[in-house]
Amino acid sequence: MALSVVVVTFQSRDVIAECLESLRVPVVVVDNASEDGTAAFVRERFPEVRVLELERNVGFGAAANAGVDAVDSEFVLVLNPDARPLGDGLSSLQACAEANPRAAIAVPALVDEAGEPQPSRIGYPTWRWTGSPAVTSFPGRRLENGDQGFAVGAALLFRREAFRSVGGFDSDYFLFYEEVDLCLRLEQAGWAIVSCPAATFSHAGGASTKRDWAASYRRQLAGHLRFIRKHHGVAAAERSRRILIAAVALRAVLSRGVVRTAAREAVPWLRGHGLSQLLD
Repeated sequence: MALSVVVVTFQSRDVIAECLESLRVPVVVVDNASEDGTAAFVRERFPEVRVLELERNVGFGAAANAGVDAVDSEFVLVLNPDARPLGDGLSSLQACAEANPRAAIAVPALVDEAGEPQPSRIGYPTWRWTGSPAVTSFPGRRLENGDQGFAVGAALLFRREAFRSVGGFDSDYFLFYEEVDLCLRLEQAGWAIVSCPAATFSHAGGASTKRDWAASYRRQLAGHLRFIRKHHGVAAAERSRRILIAAVALRAVLSRGVVRTAAREAVPWLRGHGLSQLLD
């Protein structure tokens, strides 16, 4: 087979049907020990879909790795359960990857449910990052898009050879930054990330994070610190932690709603733990 799809789910029963109905290729759903009946729902509603039901929530990257290991196609689309191809988006994305033999990842254009553009490529973060919420956490957020940097992980078509050559996702990232890390490692290994604007996918955004946004925000902060420590060293990561303490404290004062709540909870967490405690 030329193409398979891997969908990682966690408490995704409410959003998974529209995603699976849009796909006409072999699909593997890897369920991260959902408690809302996601796996049973998929088995009953979509008997043609293979379901891998994990005994515990191992995080997005580790679950995606399990899904990729379960297929043998040349290309694998790793797709969020709240995302789906529009029109001929899937075939266009595959054609784009096939036309670029050094492409490890083919990246579609992303739009929200209202059809408004979402960023699909973002510049790699540095230790100076000040803790802005993830672009996928608030679907209405607008950022300038580009064709460089890492690929937003809502819908990524991987060349399986490239994915496996660098070991897939680093499972030390539980949620957030696993695609940032993988994109950088693929580029460092000589592979390319190719933007494919002719392929469009819809992405609702926030399906997994909105249930406990404060906890998700702390995972985002931890993912950033892990990325900086891994690729820039302990000293840079510690500088980043100190910047985040000040920046998130300011965000806790100036922001509103769930952002303010999440920031207020994150400040003592950042202050009360050293770098190794936060990450290990």
